[in-house]
Amino acid sequence: MNAKITALLAAIVVGFVVLTSGLYIVDETQQVVITRFGEPVGDAVTDPGLHIKIPFVQEANYFDKRFLEWDGAANQVPTRDKRFIWVDTYARWRISNPRSYLERLRGDELTAQSRLDDILDGETRNSVARHDLVQVVRTTNRQPDLSLQDEEETGVLEDILTGRTAITEEIIATAAPRLEELGIELIDFRLKRINYVDEVRRDVFDRMIAERQRIAQRYRSEGEGEAARIRGEKERELQRIQSEAYRQAQENMGTADAESTRIYADAYNLDAGFYAFLKSMESFETVVDSTTTLILTTGGDLLQYLNGPR
Repeated sequence: MNAKITALLAAIVVGFVVLTSGLYIVDETQQVVITRFGEPVGDAVTDPGLHIKIPFVQEANYFDKRFLEWDGAANQVPTRDKRFIWVDTYARWRISNPRSYLERLRGDELTAQSRLDDILDGETRNSVARHDLVQVVRTTNRQPDLSLQDEEETGVLEDILTGRTAITEEIIATAAPRLEELGIELIDFRLKRINYVDEVRRDVFDRMIAERQRIAQRYRSEGEGEAARIRGEKERELQRIQSEAYRQAQENMGTADAESTRIYADAYNLDAGFYAFLKSMESFETVVDSTTTLILTTGGDLLQYLNGPR
């Protein structure tokens, strides 16, 4: 009896092990390649759910079905016009053919990343080397804002024949077939950052500083010329105002003198004696002070006025 129970339990355990080793679950984010003694069998299983395989003989190899990231290392690359630049790249990829991915790369993501480094970095270097720096940096022949740019600067903008976007598409077109052989689909590729090497960067910064200083000096010269013009206009306007004021003052003084003469004349016409007396008093005030000694004749008009009427 005990032997039968033991045999039954053993059969149950063996059946459970066989059953569990013959089943596998595929998640929505996964895809599976079944191998038999290390060799792929059939197409990849991409439908999520519970699936069956031959126990102990077949093995389920899981691969990610989502988009994966590749972040390339910054490399120093020469352009066609012998400018050395740092190029930093970025890509998105996915496993499009899990069987080829398993056969060519042994299903190892680190190996895949290494092959992506070789292919994408190599194609990037080749494409950049076929174009001048301005074609790699700029994208389109955009029209600069003349209100923010110096006229001399806008006059030297070089036309873009290829551009950064076209170079990126060129890299994708040449790299995608090579990656497809590895079971990889290149979803997207970008030139993330482009920068000068340190030696060239210093030269570029020096040229930029010199150019800005030249523009600033030109603006200062124009400002000084405008300031001189304004000061000249100010001096001319001041002279005009002073001349106009002097002319007006002289006219007012002439008018006042004429009015004074008219008043004196009217007074003389009214009373000639009073007028003669007034003029004599004004003369007396002018020629006599505290130290003056006068000798007057008895027939003089001045003595007559001093003595008063008799």
